[in-house]
Amino acid sequence: MNNKNSILAQDPKKIEKELSEFLNQKFGNNVKIITPSVLPKEEPVSGSDSPKGKKALVNFNIKPEELIAYLDQYVVRQSKAKSVLATKICTHFNRIRHSQITGEGVSKITGNIKSNILMLGPTGIGKTYLVKLIAKKIGVPFVKADATKFSETGYVGGDVEDLIRDLVKEADDDIELAECGIIYLDEIDKIAASPNVIGAQVSRTGVQRALLKPMEETDVDLKVPHDPVSMMQELESFQRTGKRSRKKVNTANILFILSGAFSDLSDVIRRRLSKQSIGFGSKLLTSETAGGLLNRTQSQDLVDFGFESEFIGRVPVRCILEPLSETDLYTILKMPNNPVILSKRMDFAAYGIRIVFTDNALKQLAHTAFQEKTGARGLVSAIEEALLVFEEKLPSIHVPVFTVSKTALENPDLHLKELVSDPGSDRWNKQYEKAFFDHKEYISDYVKKNWKTFSIKHGLTLSQIRCNMVAQCFCKHVMEIEDAIKKIKTFHDSVKEIEVEVSKSYDLNIVFEEDAIDFLIEQFIDHNATGEEILSKIYETHYDGLNLVRERSGNNRFFLSKKALTDHETYLNDLIRKEIT
Repeated sequence: MNNKNSILAQDPKKIEKELSEFLNQKFGNNVKIITPSVLPKEEPVSGSDSPKGKKALVNFNIKPEELIAYLDQYVVRQSKAKSVLATKICTHFNRIRHSQITGEGVSKITGNIKSNILMLGPTGIGKTYLVKLIAKKIGVPFVKADATKFSETGYVGGDVEDLIRDLVKEADDDIELAECGIIYLDEIDKIAASPNVIGAQVSRTGVQRALLKPMEETDVDLKVPHDPVSMMQELESFQRTGKRSRKKVNTANILFILSGAFSDLSDVIRRRLSKQSIGFGSKLLTSETAGGLLNRTQSQDLVDFGFESEFIGRVPVRCILEPLSETDLYTILKMPNNPVILSKRMDFAAYGIRIVFTDNALKQLAHTAFQEKTGARGLVSAIEEALLVFEEKLPSIHVPVFTVSKTALENPDLHLKELVSDPGSDRWNKQYEKAFFDHKEYISDYVKKNWKTFSIKHGLTLSQIRCNMVAQCFCKHVMEIEDAIKKIKTFHDSVKEIEVEVSKSYDLNIVFEEDAIDFLIEQFIDHNATGEEILSKIYETHYDGLNLVRERSGNNRFFLSKKALTDHETYLNDLIRKEIT
């Protein structure tokens, strides 16, 4: 049985016979297949396994500048890389959307070229992080794999086509959605074949050739040939439904993003440039950094590095990422959404301990991480090493708050000893409150600087007061900025729902003014109030007075300010005098 004569085209009885023979050879007479004597009437092959009514990415309409603004919330520097990635990825998926809506485009162009992307840059600068952020933002299936796991004949019984099958799994078996997914291959530089070397190098070129068709366009069969499990599943499905469903994935719209450190590529580029500049007017290239040389990468350099020209031709877009400085590492730690600090806050929160980092502590951690020369990856090891002793001891002494200061990092044993000797001291509480206030102010300023983007996206006007609320919510709970804004938006919507409920239940038309809305949102944040509790309180304090005014004056529309909520007696007395007397 070969690819041309797949199990889908065979007689189910023949499949059953082959399975019986296989199981007999494998297990003897201990395992047998029992099937119904009558199979359902065969029906024509259905077009897709995708859930009915689902259309992949039809509503995709993100513009490059919008995606860049999103990436700016998570990734420092790399402006050129963000621009290339955001532009080409947005164009790719908007072309898909355009083609689906109009029927023009990809399917109508012979020899269509996909904008597959090659990312080059040193380790630990955020290549994988960037791609994951983009996949999450645009909501497409995403599969990541290391190129080093592949060989010419496959790995663990599979081959490069397993990437496509994994993409279908990520799409919950929605084939149409999987056909618009992203496959990310890291460490792609490791499958480059070094010149004049035999042996393992042959399998590396084999991996490159195996990737050629999927990176361009081909149909990948979801059923693995000679796999008895796949055959049994197909037989069971046919017996149950009587349908032979589509089991192929077309890769025409699957975007491939490849990345690698390419640490030795700078030497290849330097040799090429040196040959070109021989003579009296030549410029010395020895002082130019590896990062600077990568920016001069040409296709021939990649071929000389060990890639086949056909393979490089399938990756027309190149994206060069810059090395990170110590200042960049500090900026990463300061970013509200950075996973390094959020993850460590979560670690301590698991023990009921709220922690906050001072600015000097972040600078110290960035300095330590920079010495490791592993980019942003060094931040994780630096923080883990610095805080391990505190993470071990503090849960046992019931410390509610912990301030990560420069002093604590420089002399952890002494600082821990002082904490253990007096865990409930006001000294620690005051230190935490100051660091918490400083951090909240920083977050509030960050939200204020980006208020327009956040307001438009979430449909919530972010005044200075609400920026402070977002900051309070963010610092008090372990979450990203977007989630903090969504939480405030949820509270805002709850206040508007209270207006509707008062009208529906009590026939009173009340409208909360902006300061009243903010006051009620604060009750949700600071006191964990519920909508039912607030509604009950308003009924208790305001209903009789407002109902009296409605009966005597006929007015049934009342505007409630913050003062009307906090001093209801004065508000109602003034309202009665104005409307009745």
